[in-house]
Amino acid sequence: MSILDKILATKRDEVAAIDRERVRTAAIEVPPARPFRASLRRQPGGPVRAIAEIKRASPSAGAIRANADPVAIAFEYAANGASAISVLTDRTYFAGDLTFLTRVRDAVPTPVLRKDFLIDEIQVAEARAAGADAVLLIAAALPGNRLGDMMQCVRAFRMDALVEVHDEGELDVALAAGATLVGVNHRDLTTFAIDMTLTERIARRVTGDVVLVAESGIRTADDVRRLGDAGAHAILVGEHLMRAASPGAALAELLA
Repeated sequence: MSILDKILATKRDEVAAIDRERVRTAAIEVPPARPFRASLRRQPGGPVRAIAEIKRASPSAGAIRANADPVAIAFEYAANGASAISVLTDRTYFAGDLTFLTRVRDAVPTPVLRKDFLIDEIQVAEARAAGADAVLLIAAALPGNRLGDMMQCVRAFRMDALVEVHDEGELDVALAAGATLVGVNHRDLTTFAIDMTLTERIARRVTGDVVLVAESGIRTADDVRRLGDAGAHAILVGEHLMRAASPGAALAELLA
């Protein structure tokens, strides 16, 4: 069983325990979502945008910044050029929490993404209730028609979906489901191997309507420039920033 299989099994248990009626009611009562996709669209000749991630740990890296204060990190990101903030909300594998997202959303005006493994529409409602402006949908975790169903739910809540792919086949599925915000994860979720050429290959297959986000393995300003030249509108960076003495300063250095 791969780590992705283990995570998805845990998610099925978590979904079974959700109080669906309470979550649906809460999702209706929160303020409207802020523009997420629009904040990432890069203007011709303009700088690459950044989704800066709050990430305490991961299965591949172990502890990254244990007990980090999500609000303090969010303030640093917002002050140093983040166009959006990603918050890991998975507890078991990433040491996150859904309350982190709510706290960040209340603290900064920057649009916020719920980064988790979403497999059921109630998790989208849960994200909206917590204040998320967008959610991550992983193509590999949503087989058959599930990706399209989940995207329809996201649209119903007037949120954005960052649809994550790892190869050309998953890209075709994402585009067929109507994705206009696509994340290219350089890290294979089954082997954790990194392929930094993937964004360039994916970019050749998308139109100008698609906002492309490069994810994982990004460590230098040269990486950012290369990804921008390849066609990325934005980058998503977490571990590199969270390991720095000042995550905000590390973000500013990447975007310099």
